[in-house]
Amino acid sequence: MKVIFMGTPDFAVGTLEAIVAAGHEVVLAVTQPDKPKGRGKSMQYPPVKEAAIAHDIEVYQPERVRRLECIEYLAKYQPDIIVVAAFGQILPKEILEMPKYGCINVHASLLPKYRGAAPIQWAVINGEKTSGVTIMRMDEGLDTGDMIASVIVELDAQETGGSLFDKLQDAGAQLCVETMKSIEDGTAVYTPQDNEIATHTKMIQ
Repeated sequence: MKVIFMGTPDFAVGTLEAIVAAGHEVVLAVTQPDKPKGRGKSMQYPPVKEAAIAHDIEVYQPERVRRLECIEYLAKYQPDIIVVAAFGQILPKEILEMPKYGCINVHASLLPKYRGAAPIQWAVINGEKTSGVTIMRMDEGLDTGDMIASVIVELDAQETGGSLFDKLQDAGAQLCVETMKSIEDGTAVYTPQDNEIATHTKMIQ
């Protein structure tokens, strides 16, 4: 499939790498703008930008994806699907409806639990015995779209945010590629989330 990939931190890199390895055509990587870091305030590339450059994938770094110029820029690529993993901005309806197969999101929790930011850290803080990754079809809400696939990951007694991050990054990358195949061949099943049992997380500063 012709893919636009949207993501920013290390968590998203595994999914981008898996999509490329599966033979999909990633026509554009959309990520957050470079940010100054360290005492010298030198500009640092987001991890997804570094990975995209390594694969000769064009990179686009809009300040706001809701702006008309961004929507028009993405539309010219005519993507079959947009894959989002920890991108950091809410997508407008115009982008959600743009691809043939819609937009899917790789979310690091077993939805509808832990919607929002930092689900990995909060799973560890709250002493969860299991976590996982959910692939959902995106809508205009925050992690509220229909679920397509999920995978459960067990937490060890000594689990840390870092170790769970690694587990979920790998699990999410594999699950995303499998889900893309089911979407393309028409076997994907879309299950609405139960909003009554949903929980939400907040950003950890």
